[in-house]
Amino acid sequence: METTTLVLGLVVFLALSFDFINGFHDTANAIATSVSTRALKPRTAIILAASMNFVGAMMFTGVAKTIGGSIADPSKLDNGIQIVIATLISAIIWNLVTWWFGIPSSSSHALIGALAGGVFVGAGSDALNYGGFRDIILALVLSPLIAFVGGYLIMQLLKVIFAKRSPHNVNKGFRTMQIFTAALQSFTHGTNDAQKAMGIITFALVSSGRLNEMEVPLWVKVSAATAMALGTSVGGWKIIKTMGTKIFKIEPINGFAADFTGATVIFGATLLHLPISTTHAITSAILGVGSAKRFSAVKWSLAGRIVITWFITIPITAVLSGLIFKILF
Repeated sequence: METTTLVLGLVVFLALSFDFINGFHDTANAIATSVSTRALKPRTAIILAASMNFVGAMMFTGVAKTIGGSIADPSKLDNGIQIVIATLISAIIWNLVTWWFGIPSSSSHALIGALAGGVFVGAGSDALNYGGFRDIILALVLSPLIAFVGGYLIMQLLKVIFAKRSPHNVNKGFRTMQIFTAALQSFTHGTNDAQKAMGIITFALVSSGRLNEMEVPLWVKVSAATAMALGTSVGGWKIIKTMGTKIFKIEPINGFAADFTGATVIFGATLLHLPISTTHAITSAILGVGSAKRFSAVKWSLAGRIVITWFITIPITAVLSGLIFKILF
């Protein structure tokens, strides 16, 4: 029992570390555009993002239940805790590597790929719930496409509405509106991303017999929300630079359109209990908005690097998780 308690403590530590890293890795999703257009000062933007992340994380648990129960049934795994440890180490390593190189990869892809790989190696292919895994992958694939199209359409609509207005006055007004969309984006980020660590911790608790069903305890919600908020407060400046300046030159009206689109897609997924990538949503929205402004204005070579990272994240983290499980256990 004592060993199990110590191992569970390690799982909680790793899960909260993942949430902390996820916070500073994905801070750019919420505040990159508002910082790049100077709608918010960096310190103010980070405080806003951290606060709204915490609020969002405390309000929903549907995504946590999907993460914890759709890929595999934790109550049927004899070594579920060891699988979770390998999963979290793999996801943390990938997040740190992509953060170091300033690539806005998906923490969601990293965690889901790692969990699938850990279950496959640790419990066998029969333990994987292929239907649940397929549904999650489908949501991860469709969400950036929806965000791209949504960003393009919203930007085209705004161009029509404000076609006869002074660009200076339009951008001045939307610079103020960006404060609202930054807060909204941070809130939705908390509603989806923070729940992934909650789901993993609950997965381990069910697997160890400490819980009978996939219901997220209050202490898990508070811990994950706090870790996410603290990570957000650190900020991920390399990714902020990529998101805010390197894809295309963002003006306040573009930033508003991208943030509003991304937040809408993320919150829609949360209401459907689907874990998606906040990175995918906002990056795709920025690409869609940039395409509406002028197709050639988007730096498609950088966008291509980002997309390649999206596609390789799941297989890399799955293999890495499997290797870590073999080495450690």
